[in-house]
Formats: sequence, C-alpha cells, structure tokens
Amino acid sequence: MHKKKPHPKVKSELHPRSQHRERYNFDVLIKSSPELAPFVAPNKYGDNSVDFFNPKAVLALNKALLKHHYKVEFWDIPKHYLCPPIPGRADYIHNIADLLKGDRKEIPKGNNIKGLDIGVGASCIYPIIGNHEYGWSFIGSDTNETAIISAKQIEQRNSNLKSNVEIRRQEQANNFFHGILKPEEKVDFTMCNPPFHASAKDAEKASLKKLKNLKGKRQSKALLNFGGQNNELWTKGGEARFVKDMIYESKHFGKQCFWFTSLISKEVTLKPTYKILQKVNATDVKTIEMGQGNKVSRFIAWTFLTEQEQKDWANERW
Repeated sequence: MHKKKPHPKVKSELHPRSQHRERYNFDVLIKSSPELAPFVAPNKYGDNSVDFFNPKAVLALNKALLKHHYKVEFWDIPKHYLCPPIPGRADYIHNIADLLKGDRKEIPKGNNIKGLDIGVGASCIYPIIGNHEYGWSFIGSDTNETAIISAKQIEQRNSNLKSNVEIRRQEQANNFFHGILKPEEKVDFTMCNPPFHASAKDAEKASLKKLKNLKGKRQSKALLNFGGQNNELWTKGGEARFVKDMIYESKHFGKQCFWFTSLISKEVTLKPTYKILQKVNATDVKTIEMGQGNKVSRFIAWTFLTEQEQKDWANERW
C-alpha cells in the first residue's frame, strides 16, 4: 500500500454553498443508492474510492450524488453521452445565484426566477441542481434528439422537475435563442457549457493528455470516461467561435434576459470575447472565476440592460 496522502477535510476551492466541499462519504452514498456499492473499493492509499476510468462506476457515483444531495428519484443517460462531474456543475449554479443577488440582501429564489440552459444535454444537470438549490424554473434546449428524449424523461420522472422544467428542441443547429425564446418571454439568466474543441482530433488529443496526466503513462487510445458526443465536445472554430456567435445573437434578445452567461474553458478565449462584447455594446460584463481541484474554470456574464432597466427588472420579477 502506498503512503497515505493527507487530504483536507473541506475542498476550499469549491463554492461556500456547495454540497460537495467535503470528501465523498461512500457509506452515506451507498445507503442512498445501493447500486454504487460494487464500484467502491479501497484505492492504493487505503481510502474508499471508485475507478474514475470506469464509465459504469462514474455513472453509478453520479446517480448516488444526485439522489443523496438533490433528491432525484430517477436519473440516467444514454451510452456514450456526457456524464458530468457534478461538483463543477453545481459551482456554476451557485455563482449564478451570487450574480443574480448582486448588491441585494438576498439571492432571488423560487420558480418565478427562470433560467435558459443552452445545450441542456442528456443529463439535464443544471436544471436539477438549480431547481433543488434555489427553486428556480428552467427552459432546457438542445439540438440533439437523443439528448432531448433523455432530458425529457428525467424531467417527467421527477415530480419536482415536472412542473419547473421545460425541454425544447432547437431545430436550427446554428441558433441559440431564435426558435427557443418566444416573443416577449423573459428569462433571468442563460447558461451554457460550450463544446470547447475545434475538431474531433483536438478532442481526442486533449483526452489522451488528460489520461496521461492522471495515469502517468502514455495512452494510445482515448477512453472518454465521461463520454460525450461530437456536438458536446467540439464545434467548428472551437469555443471562441461558439461564444462569439452566441454574443452576436444575444444582442437581439437584450431586453428579454437579464444576464447572459457562458463557461469559458480556455483563458485565451477571454480577450477576443471582451472585444466582441464591446462591439455589441454590452452595458456590463463580468468574469467569474471558479476553482475545481487543480483547475481554474470561469464563466463570462454580460447584459444589455441599463442600470435603470436592471433595477426595474429586479423590482418587477424578484
């Protein structure tokens, strides 16, 4: 057995309100979801863990986390679809809550607060967390038919989601808001986890690098332990092009949404993104950094509302 690594009790880099700041308590998780039990075993340091290179183990862990922390009765995803790392997804939600709060005393809660999740995916993960933690309602959009069917099934089979989440198919692959937001329909925020690679080759290269870093040896074939379809992992022009297109289109919906947001995986994407936001006359732009493990992630937020319009919006809706 290897010498035991000291682990801090609390993962201080995660958001203070995150339910995932403490290390996984596998006894409690197995109690919530017994199907996790076969995948839990002592690692080389003697600590209970799961094999994160085994997609079935990762899926079972996610089911247990969602059941225990977010009271989800049913959750599953089709084979080879993206299986999201939940703590990082929760951080995006908690930081959006802080963004909505601004300098007000309290975070706006309840199903009057509505978010649009662009690319909701098969997992429906952001609506699950946002609804449980803050009572928000959601529109989830996606271009992929299988993802839509899966997300709808999750929404239908969880009573709390059924009345608070609406899944809509985006028929036009290049659109973000057109065809999803109805005329005069308002949302308090949008969120998106863009495909950040520019090609399938780039996506595989990044996966191989990640595996090499984790396992310490060269891998010849990428095993995507979190899965992912092409449209989830890469897009022509990568995330920079994707976010640029989203910003240009968001301008047409500037009075229908308070905060537009998108995750930005690569720091180099920020500079050109700021230039585009300046070009479209965004009235306020924020970059919110989030730490997860050794990795720093971030999302960018922008609005087209004037200060007065922001005040009026909050008074009317929150």
